[in-house]
Amino acid sequence: MSLHHVQIAAPPGSEDVLREFYGALGFTEVPKPALLAVRGGCWFTRDGAELHVGIEEPFVPARKAHPAFDVGADLDAVASLVVETGAAVAWADPADWAGSHLTGLRRFHTHDPVGNRVELVGR
Repeated sequence: MSLHHVQIAAPPGSEDVLREFYGALGFTEVPKPALLAVRGGCWFTRDGAELHVGIEEPFVPARKAHPAFDVGADLDAVASLVVETGAAVAWADPADWAGSHLTGLRRFHTHDPVGNRVELVGR
């Protein structure tokens, strides 16, 4: 089994700022099927990972739940891109994962323009 996509929510009318943000992180927008496109939102892909953004009303950003994208050796470059979008980068302490199967990964959290938490990991 493998993960196909993760869906997050966004408020109505936020698609353009999300396209800008996720596009700056190297995601490419993929077309939604016609029957779903009428609901708004947008879908993205990068390195085989898909992120689907669905419109939700009322909207509440995910503060704890989050997608985590492995960007490999690009982590520092992606962190710079996040900062260029105006979002903050909060680096995690590597000791948080010491002794686990995640030892050796570096990571940071940020928030997309509508407030959803996003994690990026790499080596």
